[in-house]
Formats: sequence, structure tokens, C-alpha cells
Amino acid sequence: MYYIGVDLGTSAAKLLLMDEKGAILNIVSKEYPLFFPKPGWAEQNPEDWMRAVRAGIPELVSGIDRADIAGIGCGGQMHGLVVLDESDRVIRPAILWNDGRTQVETEYLNREIGRERLAALTGNIAFAGFTAPKLLWMRKQEPENFTRIRRIMLPKDYINYCLTGVHATDYSDASGMLLLDVCNKRWSEEMLRICGVAPEQLPRLYESYEAIGTLRPVMAEALGLPETVRVAAGAGDNAAAAIGCGVVGQGGCNISLGTSGTIFLSSERFRADSGNALHSFVHADGGWHFMGCMLSAASCNKWWMDEILRTREYSGEQAGITEERLGRNHVYYLPYLMGERAPHNDPDARSCFIGMTMDTGRETMTQAVLEGVAFGLRDSLEAAKKLGVCPSSSMLCGGGAKSPIWRRILANILNIRLTIPETEQGPGYGGAILAAVACGAYPSVRAAAAALVHVTGTVEPDPLIAARYEEKYRNYRSLYPALRDIFPRL
Repeated sequence: MYYIGVDLGTSAAKLLLMDEKGAILNIVSKEYPLFFPKPGWAEQNPEDWMRAVRAGIPELVSGIDRADIAGIGCGGQMHGLVVLDESDRVIRPAILWNDGRTQVETEYLNREIGRERLAALTGNIAFAGFTAPKLLWMRKQEPENFTRIRRIMLPKDYINYCLTGVHATDYSDASGMLLLDVCNKRWSEEMLRICGVAPEQLPRLYESYEAIGTLRPVMAEALGLPETVRVAAGAGDNAAAAIGCGVVGQGGCNISLGTSGTIFLSSERFRADSGNALHSFVHADGGWHFMGCMLSAASCNKWWMDEILRTREYSGEQAGITEERLGRNHVYYLPYLMGERAPHNDPDARSCFIGMTMDTGRETMTQAVLEGVAFGLRDSLEAAKKLGVCPSSSMLCGGGAKSPIWRRILANILNIRLTIPETEQGPGYGGAILAAVACGAYPSVRAAAAALVHVTGTVEPDPLIAARYEEKYRNYRSLYPALRDIFPRL
């Protein structure tokens, strides 16, 4: 049997076809536009996501006996607000995870409702990217649209709704809405009241590996698939990526160098971060996890290469960053292109370079970008250490993980061993694994991950390089506090 995994990303829908032994038979990617209506805003049209999926699946399964396609699972960008009216029409473009317009609403939740109260209700405090502040913003700024809302969902849930007609979400993705009581896996009645949301507007909750339904006849015909294809509830992209890397159960760690950057720490029990730097979310294996998320990771390098250097020769630009240069760079880069989430929770934060001299060249600044992202991930690792969570190794996935020198930089700045999975498809592969479990091919997510996920190599930190980076990290940590009060004036 075959399983389709969908990675509903910020720039494209990446679809893969997996057989029951975990082999990837085909990969198709379909891009769609991203809109920035105002500085700090980010939106997409949900219809564009579905058009990409509808165009991609027939291409993905070309040449395959479609009667053998058993399931579909989706890992999707988190936090995005998708709202439909009573006729199932999209009311407005989706407000995305990296949108920073909700600073007023976020401050209201954290200060007026209170961080302690929010943490008691949801396990988390408010961040600008979360869904609840977006609902408050919409209620205030677009009241006519707000009153038309009949269904509230997250990006990958819109795909699932179009496929099955079932209004559903999973616990991992719902964890990032600030509407879920994460510890008890149920909607928080008080948070719904605060946001002016009725329970019937929200989707039914499922574990990520549960089937929510099968394909609607009209969708089966459009995709050329059997109506019997089961659709798994799926997961938020980071939880799905962790499944795709085999990070399940107690004590696992996964680092993702995607558009955003995350450190993901799995656990079999719920814990909240009293320091509020890390999110406490449900994991797609049925347990929980801590997660530190920086808003701009590989997207920093993409911005630097595409917009500033105006080149697509990514590996060529990194070729001059040799081993002896590591830990000796005098230029620093703050990776706050879209503000920052963990650990600062500051939508006003902005990117900058500091430390340039007359001999600073493009290689030095390219290295600074790679190091700045790694330093940002180190911030989340330090927050985890304060909770007594001290991983000595981690899986590594995401587009940025394909860079050998970036892997070396990251291993030494974090001073942990990095393990590279054989399959680097992250959320898409995780989505396919969840589909396989939903179809009964494996008894649990843990069993599926053990059977299907394999590693291809490791990157060990070098004690001398890691020691040099310790001093550099101390300098890096002093930069944001020094600039924090300046950012809002920019």
C-alpha cells in the first residue's frame, strides 16, 4: 500500500509518496504566493494551498496503481487563522504564523488576562503568531468579517476539510492556537469566552494518527483516487517533522532548519515552562513536547542570498567558510527579519549586522548569517537547560540542514551531536507515517517510526571550536538587550 504525505509550507506544498516500508517513490512541489500587505504582516490565500494539492497529487501518483493508495497525512504550517462563512467560503486571506500585527492583542492577553492565568488555562502565554490574538485583532479591526465566521481552522485543517468535509484538527496543531487546554487536551472554555468564539465554530479534536474520514466523492474524482482513501488528522509542521525524524517518546530532540527554526523536545508527560520561553504543546505521538521557535532561520539565508547578494549559488557562497574560520568571526547577525518569538517574544525586533570593518567581505557576512541563526537556536537550548532538559544529541532536518558547513556551525555552537536522517523530508514524511498508522499499517506512531526512520550520519562538535563559540555566544546574547529599546523606534 501507498501513503501520501503533504508538507503544507509557507512557500510551497511539498507532496511525497511513501510505500509501507518507508521508501519515498516520488516527490512533487507546488509553489504559491505569499503576501505582505503591510510591514510585519504575512498572508496567504487558502484556495492557493488547495489548488497546489489538487494539482500535485495526480502528478505525484502518476504510474502508480491508485487502488493501492490507502491514506493521506498532512503536516502544516501552524497558527494561521483560516475562517469560513456559512457557505464554506473563505472570508479573508489567512493570517500566517509569522505575522506580527497582533502586538496590541498579545500585550492585552499577557498583561490584562495575565501570563500566569494564560499558562494555567493553556500551558502557554500569548505570542504574536498564535491564533487567539489574531481572532481578537479580527474582532476589533474587521468586525463585519468576524460576525460572518462559522468555521475556524488551521492551514492543514483547511486541506483536510476540502478533502473530507470533516471539520477537524489535531491536538499538536491546536496547541498553538492559545485556545486549547494543552494539559487536558480539550478546548478552554474561558479562552473561547475571552476571544468571543463559540464552541461550534471550532473543529473536533483528534490525535494526529487518527483517521478523520475518507475522501468526498467529488474530491476523489478530482484527484483520481479511491473514495476509500483515509485522511489522518495530521499534525503541526514541527510535530510532523519530529515524527519524520523518529523523535518520539521520552527525551527525544529534533532541530529544524526550515523557514523558521525550532528545537523540539519530546516528553511522555506534560510540563510547562514557567519562564515562558518555550512552548508546551501536544506531540503527534500522543505525548507532549517543549518547543522553542525562532521566526526566521533558513529564510535568513534565503533573504541574504536572493535579495542582497542576488544569487542562487548557495553552496558556492559558503565554499570559502572553512573549518579554521569557525568561531573566529568578528561580525554578528541578529536573525529577526520578522520579529522574534523564542525567547524574546518581541514582534518589533529587527535583523541587523554588527561588527563590520573595512576588511569585511561577503564570505564573512554569509558566515555571520549562518552563525546568527545557530545562536538563535542556542537561546532556546539554554531555556531548555534551565528546565533540566539537557540533550546531548539531536536529529537535524529542514532545508538548511543540507548545508555541510551550517551543520558544522550548528553542532559547535550548540555543542551537541547532530544526527542526520536518511529521509530529509520532515513534515511530509511525518505526515505519511501518520497516514500509515491511521490506516492500521502500524499499531502506533512509535512502532512506525522505529520501523521506517533511519539515519545516514552524524556531526560531532569539536571541543576547540565549541570553546571559541562559547565566547562568541556571550557577545551575541548581549546584543538584543542593548538594542531592544531601539527597535520600536525604527
